[in-house]
Amino acid sequence: MSENFNKTYRIVRAADRPNLLDVADEVNMLSWPEFMMHDAIAKSHWVGLYDVFPDYQFCLMDLDSETVIASANSIPLRYDGNSEDLPGEGWDWALQKGFNDLKAGKKPNILCALSITVHPVFREKGFSLKALQSMKSIAKSQGLNALIAPVRPFLKSRYPLIAIEKYIKWQDDDGFPFDAWLRVHIKDGGRIIKPCSESMVISGKIAEWEDWAAMKFPESGSYTISGALVPIDIDLDDDRGVYVEPNVWVYHPIE
Repeated sequence: MSENFNKTYRIVRAADRPNLLDVADEVNMLSWPEFMMHDAIAKSHWVGLYDVFPDYQFCLMDLDSETVIASANSIPLRYDGNSEDLPGEGWDWALQKGFNDLKAGKKPNILCALSITVHPVFREKGFSLKALQSMKSIAKSQGLNALIAPVRPFLKSRYPLIAIEKYIKWQDDDGFPFDAWLRVHIKDGGRIIKPCSESMVISGKIAEWEDWAAMKFPESGSYTISGALVPIDIDLDDDRGVYVEPNVWVYHPIE
């Protein structure tokens, strides 16, 4: 079912629109670094999100033009542990677990945010917050008791040599997180739990990495590349480059 936002925008879920994956991915391709499209877990399960969990994948769309303003993805799963014990694998863990839990017949009790991506034209206009709040509303409507998120603090890419543990403690002049995306979560009632240091693992051959990063790697070592939150490790002898992305677990109670 679609929902109106101020008579100008609406939520369209995959359950309502079969081709939503196509239009949502157009926004993702404009916003995500190329290498982020090559996470092995994502490649195995991303399309399945729209088929298996259609009520949890949605877009904010302009009522008049049908332009996609933001795309949002999440997955329900079962987690009975403490929020402080959420695993270091983060994003990859959540995506895999949601599918495994469904297969095992486990009733979900929380929703995990996977992505909220705002079209570049509509950034800094409050749509990330609207998408987050819509995701929390979906969780509530499904009887789930919390939203967790392995947040990608996107400004971290400007400081790839700073440890994630230090970065999340940085604050702005008002005492909120320095990172804009973390700031959205905290202002909307979220609580930073801890970093998930191995949230995504992206591995590829050297030629693939040179294509993804649009740069050469003349010798083995660590390299900073555009869009990456931490350096990547290049091993010419093994013909392998590996990027291990840290994210930040954030917890939202659903009331």
